[in-house]
Amino acid sequence: MKRFILTLASLLVAFSCGWLAAQSSKAPASVVAITHADIDAVLKHTGSEGAGTDRQIRVADLGAYRLGVGVLHRGPTRAGAPIGAISHSEVTEVFYVISGGATLVTGGAVENERKFPPDTEFVRLAVGPSSGGTFMGGDRRRVAPGDVVIVPAGMPHGFDDITDQVTYLSIRPDLSGVLPANYVHPALRK
Repeated sequence: MKRFILTLASLLVAFSCGWLAAQSSKAPASVVAITHADIDAVLKHTGSEGAGTDRQIRVADLGAYRLGVGVLHRGPTRAGAPIGAISHSEVTEVFYVISGGATLVTGGAVENERKFPPDTEFVRLAVGPSSGGTFMGGDRRRVAPGDVVIVPAGMPHGFDDITDQVTYLSIRPDLSGVLPANYVHPALRK
């Protein structure tokens, strides 16, 4: 099953790269591969950089745009607790659920919204300019292993109803160039 999930995730990344490459007249310099072992190493990493919830694995510089791939692991949420909302003004995310399950909340009103400082690690390395707050409503959908969800730039999103954990890849087309070109997670640097 793990092999199937990673194969499907690889196909999603390849499709994203292929679609974006068709939008660009400049061909990429090389193929960027992310293995199952790479994902595991990034999830196990405990260093000072790249050890938060959102762990950017790599950012490929593909000429006219960049493509980031991250992995996120979230633990249980508390029933009835406020649901955190986040939105990224310039980066769309494609989530591919690897394990666990959750309720993904999107859209709706966001209360007490504030911009995150530009030097915050996840803003600088993973998602670009972002803001967050607390959901007031929103659309709710259950996500489970194998599910894919596209969250457009500017769309508030967050998770609820995590009883154990949810781990997912986030594929991030960056047409604005806000992600660091050729970034490699510290666990994978040689």
